[in-house]
Amino acid sequence: MPQVPITMPQLGESMAEATIVSIKVKPGDKVSADQEIIEVETDKAVMGVTTPCAGEVAKIDAEVKGTYAVGTVLGYIEASEADAARFQKRAPEQPQGDVAKEIPGRQEEAAAKTGNGSGSHFQVDDVDLPQVATTSESGRGGLPVPASAKGAGFLSPRVRARMAELQLTQADLAGIAGTGTAGRLTIKDLETFLSSIESQPTEKPSAIRTGVADAMRRSWTRPLATVGVAVNLDPVLQDRQSRDPKPGPALYALRALALALAEQPNAAARLIGGRAIGSQSIDIGLAVEAGEGIMVPVIRNADKTSLADLTTKYAELVDLARRRRLTSEMTSGGIASVSNFGTFGLDWGTPIPLPDQTMILGLGVGKKTPVWDESKNEFAPKTEAQVTLSFDHRSLDGGGAGRLLKRVIGLLENPSQL
Repeated sequence: MPQVPITMPQLGESMAEATIVSIKVKPGDKVSADQEIIEVETDKAVMGVTTPCAGEVAKIDAEVKGTYAVGTVLGYIEASEADAARFQKRAPEQPQGDVAKEIPGRQEEAAAKTGNGSGSHFQVDDVDLPQVATTSESGRGGLPVPASAKGAGFLSPRVRARMAELQLTQADLAGIAGTGTAGRLTIKDLETFLSSIESQPTEKPSAIRTGVADAMRRSWTRPLATVGVAVNLDPVLQDRQSRDPKPGPALYALRALALALAEQPNAAARLIGGRAIGSQSIDIGLAVEAGEGIMVPVIRNADKTSLADLTTKYAELVDLARRRRLTSEMTSGGIASVSNFGTFGLDWGTPIPLPDQTMILGLGVGKKTPVWDESKNEFAPKTEAQVTLSFDHRSLDGGGAGRLLKRVIGLLENPSQL
């Protein structure tokens, strides 16, 4: 019987690859059209790969925990002549010619290793300067630490080619001290570093961990700042007792931030080029711990959604997040987020806003604190928590951030306005 390939589909606009979580069928199993047979994990969610048509599973080439690019053939289905006619098996094209010729600097690198090239173009880049010690006191190889490290700075074509080959980013090179001129990172420095980590324990990070790492790397390219102040949570805790369902403090904070941004919409505008890009709706995300990473489902029109509805929507989104079933539409398009790091017993923190958002509000743990009461001329116990606002300093200054945060505090201390 003819065979129809099962390929890795494009499950999201930004998806380039996915990791196999589980395979639900085996060769010989009968399947129907659009039946979910493989679960895959991207950096955003766990989704299903379905059959292209009905038939019998001929073979599965994919393996659990294997990562495959979009379009990769994962297996085959024995199908009818009619179904097979609608599909064509397309083998991936093999790269033509010498791959080394396609990567700038690779030929020079090969020549330098074999001694067949002069390498004069990289003579200054690869000069050895005795400014570092590469062995620790214990006798084991350690990272070279110069007396005055100036960072990677300029990277030669050879270094960039090697980075591209290994899918390294410049952040991955932060622990390498360059021994070239003016602290420049040479190809020898890079290869020495790679050799030094070969014997260390290694495991592949999960897709969600990789996604979070990439988002934070992109976020950190902006000038970020943080302001903070204490809030009296007693009004929130008292108001919460009268509600059913009972919203958590983080939802009060989300609602307060949404109302404050509705009054000051320019505060969350994104600066892109020479333009400040605003938003047509106040969509706020809420950070949720999901496995080895963080997912941020977005609540749309949070300024127009009551606390009761926020509580219901939040419960649904948290359930989807922890099962890794959030779609890209559920996690994109927010203008700000809330992170409740107080659930971990932390007093204070500086969460980093997502790359496509301008700010993130952080809420610390509530603690009983003696506060001076002027009217009673005595100390009185209050439940206080620290609230921080981290923001893109290009879009917002300290004064604007302070006013926005004070408005959030005012709403939290008067929950009847929420």
